[in-house]
Parts: sequence; C-alpha cells; structure tokens
Amino acid sequence: MNEFPPASGPTEAAILVGVDLPGYRAWSTEESLQELGQLAVTAGARVVGQVVQRRDAPDPAHYVGEGKAAEIEELRLQSGAGLIVFDDELSPAQLRNLERVTQGRVIDRTALILDIFAQRAHTREGKLQVELAQLNYRLPRLGGRGSELSRLGGGIGTRGPGETKLETDRRRIRRRIAELWRQIEDIKRHRRQQRRARAREWPVVALCGYTNAGKSTLLNTLTGAGVLAEDRLFATLDPTTRRVEIPSGGSVLLTDTVGFIEKLPPQLVAAFSATLEEVTEADLICHVVDASHPRRAEQEATVLRVLRKIGAQDRPVLTVYNKTDLLPAAELGLLLRQNPRAQLVSALRRQGLPSLLEALAAELAGGNEWLEVLVPYARAGLLAVIHRRGRVNRELFGPEGIEIVAELPRVWAGRIRSDLAAPGETMRRREGAREPLATGRAAGGSRVATVDNLGPEERGRPGPG
Repeated sequence: MNEFPPASGPTEAAILVGVDLPGYRAWSTEESLQELGQLAVTAGARVVGQVVQRRDAPDPAHYVGEGKAAEIEELRLQSGAGLIVFDDELSPAQLRNLERVTQGRVIDRTALILDIFAQRAHTREGKLQVELAQLNYRLPRLGGRGSELSRLGGGIGTRGPGETKLETDRRRIRRRIAELWRQIEDIKRHRRQQRRARAREWPVVALCGYTNAGKSTLLNTLTGAGVLAEDRLFATLDPTTRRVEIPSGGSVLLTDTVGFIEKLPPQLVAAFSATLEEVTEADLICHVVDASHPRRAEQEATVLRVLRKIGAQDRPVLTVYNKTDLLPAAELGLLLRQNPRAQLVSALRRQGLPSLLEALAAELAGGNEWLEVLVPYARAGLLAVIHRRGRVNRELFGPEGIEIVAELPRVWAGRIRSDLAAPGETMRRREGAREPLATGRAAGGSRVATVDNLGPEERGRPGPG
C-alpha cells in the first residue's frame, strides 16, 4: 500500500477504493489512488488501507462487484475505518447500495475535494461558490441519502452547507441554488469592474497550475504578498492579486488562482466561474509546473485541458517550471529542449526570478497591432489609455461616440477590445473604410503560445525519443 504522510490534528480512518479499467489512461490506478490518499490526508483522514479491483467496466449497482464490496466491509471492520473513499464519482444508486453493503460512510473523490474546499473557503465569495458546488452535487443524491443529509457536520464529506433539515426539500435547495447564482453573478460584475479599473493601468498575469505546484510561493517571493503557502493540496483557495515591477520599467498585476487537479469536479468548475474569470480575462497565463513531480507531463496536460474547458484556450501562455532546485542539470536541459520558451525557477530558493520577470515583460510587449473601435462617450475614459499606451492614427467624433484607429501593444489592444465587447459597442465599419493593419496579430507575424497551439512537448506530453 502507498505510504501517506500523517494528517495533523484529529483524524478519521479511511479506506481508498479504485477500479482498474482497460485501455490507455494518462494516470495509472495506483498513481490516482496515491493522489486520492493525499487528498484524504489533506481533508483530515488517516489512510489505513486500499482496495483495487480490475474490471472491464464499473458495476452499475455497486461500482465494484458486490463480492468486492463485501470484502471492503470486512477490511473496514478489521481496520476500524469509518470512511470509504472511492476514486471516481459514484451515482446516487451506487452510493446507496454501497452504504447498505458496507454499513460504513461512503464518499467519492468529488465529495472529498468539495470537503477540502469547504475547509479552505474563508471569504464570502469562496464560501458562496463552495456552497453552490456542494448543493449541485447533493441535489440528485437526496433520494439516495435521505435523512442523512439532515445530520450536522460529522466528518469528511459532511462539512459545509447543505446539512440541515431545511435543505432535504428539493424545492428549497433549488431556490437556494438560484439565490447563490444571483449572488455569484453580482460578485462577477463587481470583479469585472475591478479588473476594468486595474486594466487601465497595468496588464494582468494569472498564475495557474496543478495544485501544490508552488503558485502561492512564487507570488510571495515576487511580491511579498504573504498568502498561505504550504506543501499540501489546495493550500489556498481565494484569489490574491499583487503588483510587481518588471525590467521594462512598468508594472504588472500577478493573480494567484485556485489550483487544478485530475478529475476536477465539474460542479467546482461551474460554481467557481467568478474566480476562474481571473484566468480567462488575464492578458497572460503563467502556467506554473512542479518540475520535480514524477507525473509532471500528466499534470501539465491536465491543466491545459482545464484551461480549454473554462474558455481560456486563446490566452497566451508562458510555462514556468518551478522547484528546479530539486532536479539535476541534465534534466533541466531536457526541459528546455522540449520547451525552449519555458522559464526555470525555484521560488523557494529565489532562483531564476530576474529571467522570469524579463520573460513576462517580453511576452506582454509582444509587438504592436492596429486597433479600430468605437468608444461610446460614456466610456471616454478609455481614450486616455489609448493615447497613453499607443499611437493614434485617426480620431473622429460622431453622434454615438469616438471612432478611433490606433497602434498599440498587443496586450493593450486586447484589453481595449475586451472592455468594449458588450453588444452594440464594437466598431461599426463604414462602407469603404480601410482595414486595420495586421488586426489581431503581433507585428512581424510572431507566433504567440496559447493553450491550443502548444506543441506536443509544450502540452505536457513527452516528445519522441
């Protein structure tokens, strides 16, 4: 069995269960269970055993076979475990049947991750998003769990909202979900206003990556932000933004966002839309990778899949390999041969940071492009940004606003377009008007790395040979 670090504080004995299915998968069952054990320890459990069954397909009634479920119950009785954690999401029927057979408390990977998020959420925004994700997960399972959802927090998988008698009523839960969506939409509007105000002064770089890749440590080292940075999964949940100076003489805003993970629950992706907008709206994504992790390539691929899922596939990406102080020089050379654009750093040892800041400045400069837009008079404050950041070629005042043609750095042209992307505010091209030069491309036709055009090695998969 895998060895897992002890959890701090009171612990709950748990058994891990996985199913080994045929066919190629990026993560082996053993590796996935290893990560599940780390999640369990993070949630406050003590792993006392694990069970793996090879099957052609999951059993529709119990996920594992009924005989294997009985074996799990025997192991539970022998080990004194009160919790059984499955590595994949269980259907309501499977959850109900397993709890009948095992007489223990059964949760799946999704419930475990949601429990960790419930522990980590400290801001109002974080708590609302976690509650929404938990209620969306629990709603279809009300029939299977019945009165158990009335219990107050009694261990892993039961913390957070949704534990009271009130929320066993489907209609009331749906009303609560609708209310949560309304509040989260208000938060998203507020965040957009904040981003719009900040974007007039500084470009935004979003730090994203697999959980425990060192994003928070990198933010702390570069900016002195002082956010929680620990060697555990999902140490931080709420986004933090700080300003840092770059070699070009300007400044950028660095935003530390929630970490990603394999089998990320879709309920979390949907509920955390307000937080994930910090990534999709950033001028540059800084993909932080734990270079020392044995499954580095698979973690890179997982992050790129999630970025495509949340709609960030067109954002420019700079790959940053962190924890390089733990690797030999030969392996560092291999990383650079696979991805010459990548940066090698050790945030903890403060190594490679000047080169990283220079790379950020170069990526954000990225050449100039032509911008042709109609700026409504209500948004005339953007004119000062355009004049300050670029070279204005034409400026015409009309009944609906100011038509302006200007040459700006790519990052600022993109920012202005995003700011004016509401229906009816984009440029109404007059018949016969000339096309802007090189619209949407960096000057010189240079290739910009995005999630969708990264090569095989850059996507996090080993190259040939």
